[in-house]
Amino acid sequence: MAKIALYGATGTIGSRVLREALDRGHHVTAAVRDPGKLTERHPNLTVTTGDVLDPASVAAVADGQDVVVSAVGGGDGPGHVATIEPAAQSLVAGLRSLGGKAPRLIAVNGAGSLRTPDGKQVWDAEGLPEFLLQIMHAHGDALDFYRSVHDVRWTCLSPAAQIAPGERTGTYRTALDDLIVGADGESRISTEDFAVALVDEIESGDHVGERFTVGA
Repeated sequence: MAKIALYGATGTIGSRVLREALDRGHHVTAAVRDPGKLTERHPNLTVTTGDVLDPASVAAVADGQDVVVSAVGGGDGPGHVATIEPAAQSLVAGLRSLGGKAPRLIAVNGAGSLRTPDGKQVWDAEGLPEFLLQIMHAHGDALDFYRSVHDVRWTCLSPAAQIAPGERTGTYRTALDDLIVGADGESRISTEDFAVALVDEIESGDHVGERFTVGA
């Protein structure tokens, strides 16, 4: 079983990743600014104080782990949008400081930069609200940064265009940079199945050094 350090464990996606990993028998260290906000209890769960924007804190949390997962997003307000790329840089800097013993990094990314069937990108769609565009482009900047990194083993996982709590089916489709669209023309994934895909990646390591996406 893997030893996983998880940032964003109290969020919509991170909480599902936490549950999925624990249900599979993995050991999870949830790094949060306020441990009192994480009410989950499990024999394989350790809750510790950690700051994803502090490379020294990242290094301390990551030391001895197999994988670091960042489910830090931008859905909780403008201040969180501004943390997306800095968090990516801090995570990489912290892991770099551990040298050869650094764990892998899996970061939740956005769908905005995925290619749509018409050859554009999701963020090119008309009518998207400005706040959503800011989140999309912040994730795009973070992805560009990760793609410049060659001394840390990273993976980015992007969801379908629509992601929301729902059913855990345990099934999904994958692609690299192309948006996954269903027969009905919609692109969607439940947060539960997204978590399944992320924990599958923890176990398989199939996408080290690249971004991939999942959809129903």
